[in-house]
Amino acid sequence: MTRVLVIDDEAPILRALRINLTARAYEVSTAADGASGLAAMARERPDVLILDLGLPDMDGTEVIRGVRGWTSTPIIVLSAWGQESQKVAALDAGADDYVTKPFGMDELLARLRAAVRRASPAPDEPVIRTADFVVDLAAKQVTRAAPGGQHGGNVRLTPTEWQVLEVLIRNAGRLVTQRQLLQEVWGPGYQNEANYLRVYMANLRRKLEPDPSAPRYLLTETGMGYRFSLPDSGSPGEPPDARSS
Repeated sequence: MTRVLVIDDEAPILRALRINLTARAYEVSTAADGASGLAAMARERPDVLILDLGLPDMDGTEVIRGVRGWTSTPIIVLSAWGQESQKVAALDAGADDYVTKPFGMDELLARLRAAVRRASPAPDEPVIRTADFVVDLAAKQVTRAAPGGQHGGNVRLTPTEWQVLEVLIRNAGRLVTQRQLLQEVWGPGYQNEANYLRVYMANLRRKLEPDPSAPRYLLTETGMGYRFSLPDSGSPGEPPDARSS
């Protein structure tokens, strides 16, 4: 189910969008101002943001800049008729598309579908194979390696555990600083919460490492961050064994 966050201070628009999007199997959350909207972005991680430019506490472009500081989530802005300069500023700040108020629901839904298609992961996302587990980035799935190259059982990861693992794998062989990992997974405002990482890295090692007390793949760089390494792939900087799914 595609998750949509709507930030708008007009109650009738929030109600209409919630009814129409929910009826089309979208999962909808709402916020009535920029501050609560930014908090909802970090908390709920929607797939698409629909954003009104005229908010009571801040300009919509400020929200866009705040969002773009840490995520590429598609943003569709709602602008009043005649606000050409604001639309240009919003697009320059990082918005992906805009709809002018008053708008037709069919047009907004079409733009929403297009934004979701553009943001969908490519079907040829790599499969990372290790001696102990296989990570399928496209399917967002981890399975245990079995004899003969077959897949064993699924490894159940929480959404946050998956996000931590995915960031590390996409930077395989490279150091990912604590600050970078916290910002990419939890969002702005969490860069100093190193205790979060210790908890989730311990969980990942328990689920993936053959010996969690002596990790082979999920390595700690003391005082700096973490690194995903494949022991049989050569030097730390070499890319992992990535094959198309």
